[in-house]
Amino acid sequence: MKIIALYGGKSAEHDISVLSTFSMLKSFYYDYYNVQLVYISKSGEWFKGPLLTAAPATQEELYLTAETGELIPTGAIKEEDAIVFPILHGPNGEDGTIQGLLEVLDMPYVGAGVLASACGMDKIMSKYILQQQDIPQVPYAPVSKMLWQENAEAVFEQCEGTLVYPMFVKPANMGSSVGVSKATNREELAAAIQEAFKYDQRVVVEQGIEAREIEIAVLGNEEVRTTLAGEVVKTVDFYDYESKYLDNSATLQIPADIPAEVHEKAREYAKKAYLAFDGSGLTRCDFFLTSNNDLFLNEVNTMPGFTPFSMYPLLWENMGIKYGDLIEELIQLGLMRHKQRANLSLDHA
Repeated sequence: MKIIALYGGKSAEHDISVLSTFSMLKSFYYDYYNVQLVYISKSGEWFKGPLLTAAPATQEELYLTAETGELIPTGAIKEEDAIVFPILHGPNGEDGTIQGLLEVLDMPYVGAGVLASACGMDKIMSKYILQQQDIPQVPYAPVSKMLWQENAEAVFEQCEGTLVYPMFVKPANMGSSVGVSKATNREELAAAIQEAFKYDQRVVVEQGIEAREIEIAVLGNEEVRTTLAGEVVKTVDFYDYESKYLDNSATLQIPADIPAEVHEKAREYAKKAYLAFDGSGLTRCDFFLTSNNDLFLNEVNTMPGFTPFSMYPLLWENMGIKYGDLIEELIQLGLMRHKQRANLSLDHA
């Protein structure tokens, strides 16, 4: 069987996707699969690379060009007896767009479907869903670019009327801490909003709190499994892009040193959120934990990072599932979901 590794993408998280892909390529079971590289450049061109029967030697080989790969029409990846592994982070990859294309092509693929991907990517929509499920989250204020341009004073009044400094400002559709800023006064808030608008037309302003960051990994389709929590041990104000992917300065503690009841509550909320989003395959749920052991679900990540120091695979390793076995299980879950949907269509017909 063939795995089509679809990676790169037009988002600001392009290089993270390549890093995750390189890590995965070292762990595929090549005795059972060939791996077809399909690279989406930063400008949106699709390149079909070599068919791999072993892991590439260097990460640089994954940045395909017209010289090292075949330029193909967008979406021209449909093949029989193949499954797509979309190792894409951020907009135009993790937000339901690629998933919708794969549904139209009737290709089996790994990970969340269109609905879960779109809602998980959009922080504002995520918050609306979590609110309906009575899952605790920090206070927030959504801000549109139109409102900001027409009446910035109204935005300040909304934020300062419901939140207190410090606040964190995030693009509504972005991940890996790209475009995230901390604001301790109105001047910094204005600058943070402007920065976030470089990445999206909508931003969310969140209440900053003194809290630990813990994360739960979720795996499954109908049968949902969760891990014990892991903790991001911060040495800076927040776990930023550089800490995550460039200098590897963030320390992960797995399992987190928290009471058993907090582990259970976090796992309960993670499973509840997963089902509410109609999750499938995998998700990582990120929480804030205060000194009083109050939990707040911060984000739902439907395609978490798979770098060598990413939390998601390390959490499952702690539960006894090795990296390669985890990838294999995700492939089987994707095939199973595609088969089930095909059967539903046939039954309806």
